[in-house]
Amino acid sequence: MIRVLVVDDEALVRTGFTHILQTADDIEVVAAVHGGQAVRTVRELQPDVVLLDIRMPDVDGLTILADLRRMPRAPVVAMLTTFDTDEYVATALRSGAAGFVLKDTDPEQLPHLVRTLAEGGTVLSSKVTRLVVDGYLDNSVRELAAVRLTARLTERERAVLVLMAEGLANPDIGERLHLSTGTVKGHVTSVLGKLRVSSRVQAALIAERAGLLGPSRDEGAR
Repeated sequence: MIRVLVVDDEALVRTGFTHILQTADDIEVVAAVHGGQAVRTVRELQPDVVLLDIRMPDVDGLTILADLRRMPRAPVVAMLTTFDTDEYVATALRSGAAGFVLKDTDPEQLPHLVRTLAEGGTVLSSKVTRLVVDGYLDNSVRELAAVRLTARLTERERAVLVLMAEGLANPDIGERLHLSTGTVKGHVTSVLGKLRVSSRVQAALIAERAGLLGPSRDEGAR
């Protein structure tokens, strides 16, 4: 079972997300709380995935994210937001969030996004705007720089990067490319090193900036 904690200041959002996720046989919502209860609840229940509202009146979502990232057994955190252009999204990604989920995500997509997060993938709206990409990546990583970075990759590493950017976890990448999970892990490490980044989210955005992902798709895992 994938253990999920929903953190949002609006009871309606907490109830809605809980109801949708509980319909999946492999997902358990262990709690749904407001921001002030988040850190304590994570310590007590140790969820696998936290869906965390990025803006709350009682406590800043970015502050909670920082606290969670410092935990020895930090859960995977995706930020909940109403708008894909939220000015805090870039900061959240830079601070270690595994992606973000729009609150108006198609209910049928939500369990899939949670599974992607639990498996080590990344979740970004296909509506990721130039504002978010520009804010997240260093100013020096423009399109030309991204193309130059990805040009360092072997053909196999580029294939792995594209699948990473689509949100696939290592076992799924291995299945797609007919490689062992250990081999994929080695390629992922090499990709991150050559792109000079420390996270799969950073790698995904560089792939997008370099034009490797093709036209935008509907909301979903990336």
